[in-house]
Amino acid sequence: MTAAAKPRRTWRDVLANLRQRNVLAMLLLGFSSGLPIYLVGNTLGFWMRKEGIDLSTIGFLSWVGLAYSMKFIWAPVVDKTDVPLFGRLGRRRGWMLLSQLVVGVALVGMALVQPKGGHFMFLGLAWEHLLVFGIMATVVAFASATQDIVIDAWRIESAENGEQLGLLTSSAALGYRTALLVTDALILLVAARLGWQLSYQIMAVLMAFGVAAVVMAREPVRAQIAVSAQAAALWTPRGLFDAIVGPFVAFVREHRSGAILILLAISVYRMADFVMGPMANPFYVDLGLAEDTVGTVRSSVGLVATFIGIAAAGLVSVRWGVLVALMVGAVLGPASNLAFAWLAYSGPDATHFAIAMAVDNISGGFAGTALIAYMSSLTSIGYTATQYALLSSFYAMPGKALKGLSGWSVQTLAQGRTLMEGYALFFVGTALIAIPVVILCGLLIAQQRRHTRALAS
Repeated sequence: MTAAAKPRRTWRDVLANLRQRNVLAMLLLGFSSGLPIYLVGNTLGFWMRKEGIDLSTIGFLSWVGLAYSMKFIWAPVVDKTDVPLFGRLGRRRGWMLLSQLVVGVALVGMALVQPKGGHFMFLGLAWEHLLVFGIMATVVAFASATQDIVIDAWRIESAENGEQLGLLTSSAALGYRTALLVTDALILLVAARLGWQLSYQIMAVLMAFGVAAVVMAREPVRAQIAVSAQAAALWTPRGLFDAIVGPFVAFVREHRSGAILILLAISVYRMADFVMGPMANPFYVDLGLAEDTVGTVRSSVGLVATFIGIAAAGLVSVRWGVLVALMVGAVLGPASNLAFAWLAYSGPDATHFAIAMAVDNISGGFAGTALIAYMSSLTSIGYTATQYALLSSFYAMPGKALKGLSGWSVQTLAQGRTLMEGYALFFVGTALIAIPVVILCGLLIAQQRRHTRALAS
């Protein structure tokens, strides 16, 4: 039966699949994946500043987050080797468990050391607190990035069809966003009452959700087949070539002339969000919004809106296909930027801010989930971890390279105007990035239709 002739699922059929065991496991794994990111990023900076660490040091330590953009470098090892001791669980589950345990232990280490000045004695040597703290944060980042590699591979390989992939992707996004809420908002409330040390120890304990998911999950059958069919050991010339070059060759062979179009579309799809991102919090401050207002709206309206966006993207992917969801996300994406521009002119009204947050989180949740589902559909069995790590790094790098100019852009646009007018022009400008994104998504849909017709004939 061709794709065109495939019977369309009803909404009842779609929702019935939410009872699948793998969906719950994916929810917990998504939570485990999202938990460490802010703990070595934005939230870490908050803690360090409270301890009196200077801004330059905080900025330098933020580089530990580059691990998430460099994970494709060691992804072939994760793809092609088993973990000693934990390997009996299976390649994917073994790597999951190892990375989760390392993250948990390193978070406890960060809590015990703390970013305080001075030295402490250990094994007869004087260790600087901040140096050891930074090393622990680096360990968390690399272990977390490794966890992301293998979780993404497990999600893709566990899906038997596009419908299941959409459900697993949405479930992962839901768990991931929940973890971000915990580490971005709730941890501040805990730290204010119990202190930062205990807060990070609690976060380490929450990694147990990921461990529970590993126990619940099953090793993907397709991954086992790929392992048994592996032609050569990794640490041989043939094995190294297959692990490093093989994923790229397989990708080009699979997508042929469309490979460049695919990579171009992925690289610009979320660029508007990346470029705008660093200016969001300064914008709230300059607008005159109180911290409690921002926190309350983020943890209420923002949370609900994010879940709506994620659920909508998953349902659209299942019902009409990943590329349709990708196009809808491309159209919705600039809505958040335009909502911020509108807020710049409307002023610090709490209701208007709530509306802007709702628009921002619905569009962001939808577009992000749609892109993850699309990238997941592009990978080849046998190279799942490596190819997805490469794609996820590729989509983030251009935007991350440009976002450093966001502050300079606002200041330049504000010359001869008010600061809010500068912000508004900046947000509108970033929204215009969506125009080539929509065009590229249209080309991807046209490419798929040509491919479908060719197969049918």
